[in-house]
Amino acid sequence: MTLHFTREEFDSRQQRTLARMAAAGLDGLLMFKQESMYYLTGYDTGGFSMFQGMYMTSEGRIALLTRTADRLQSRMTSVLEDIRIWIDAEDAKPGEDLREMMRDLGAEGKKVGVEYHAYGLTAQRGKMVDAALDGFCTVIDGSDVVREVRIVKSEAELEYLRKAGALCDAAWNVANTMSVPGVFLGDVYGEMTNVIMRGDGDPSASRWPMGAGENALLVRYHTGKETVAPQDQVTHEFAAAYRHYHACAMSTVVTGTASGKQLDMAKACAEALDHVEETLRAGNTVGDLYNAHARVFDRTGFGHAKLAACGYTLGVSYPPTWMDWPMIWKDHPDVLAPGMVFFMHMILLDDTTGLTVSLGETAIITDGACTPVCHAPRDLVVN
Repeated sequence: MTLHFTREEFDSRQQRTLARMAAAGLDGLLMFKQESMYYLTGYDTGGFSMFQGMYMTSEGRIALLTRTADRLQSRMTSVLEDIRIWIDAEDAKPGEDLREMMRDLGAEGKKVGVEYHAYGLTAQRGKMVDAALDGFCTVIDGSDVVREVRIVKSEAELEYLRKAGALCDAAWNVANTMSVPGVFLGDVYGEMTNVIMRGDGDPSASRWPMGAGENALLVRYHTGKETVAPQDQVTHEFAAAYRHYHACAMSTVVTGTASGKQLDMAKACAEALDHVEETLRAGNTVGDLYNAHARVFDRTGFGHAKLAACGYTLGVSYPPTWMDWPMIWKDHPDVLAPGMVFFMHMILLDDTTGLTVSLGETAIITDGACTPVCHAPRDLVVN
């Protein structure tokens, strides 16, 4: 069995989830997020791209419905004992198979939370589940039940995040030293990936934004890699993962001579990141983080180039994204607590000049000052 946490850790997570379910008045929770399944049981798969569901009763019984391809994987990577299989066929009705599994666990006539906000539950599959459960039980949106438990990390989880942070720093060193005139960014991407994988890391849950020239202003992955010019700008936003726990980083490399405008942008990004990290303390709100970032950019004359969000919480993530909730945006009311982990990105995209500078790192909230797990260069890297 391949377990990355102790059974006692899983028991603690399940008990805290049961308490959250009780507070919401739920008799059961139907899960489709792979993050929830991994967090509560250790079940580790990419099979969530096909239909599967996990059900947890208010008494703590858990059962999984999955496909034959995950029959062994679900048993070998988790503490699950009750694993049901639906069979691939043209006339397969896995929604009804899921309902019958829930019937066996006493869900009929009960109030059940459903993880509707899950990448494994497409709109089509969601309609199938709703149709199967119509008249069988009462369903409400339970998308946040496990997420709200996961947001505060245990010490075992934080240790994995620190390892991800160390891998992130190693990849950062590659990005900052290899991004020189004449280099093909595909080679940079490949070597950064090699460093992470050689360090026993995982592929990140999403592809990395990386671009040069005008494509440095793209903050989503794009196909077609550039070759760095003698006078250029290169954006690196990436994540290193360890046991699916992510640490993210972001920075800009300039080749040739940095203009006065770029140096001013870099100084503003560094100041903004420092102010946000000073605000990343228990008792403050997520919205306070955004305000700290916005004040610096507005005061330094770059308010027009800032984004409407400047980061998000991190933890265990599966494709297609490493972003988790809450996002850091204006007036977000969630209160910060020790054990939460945030990626804070200070991004300036100035389409009036065609210039961009960004800076970001990941940090753990403690009882005092936050603790970064990876370390952004506060001075603009110029090669």
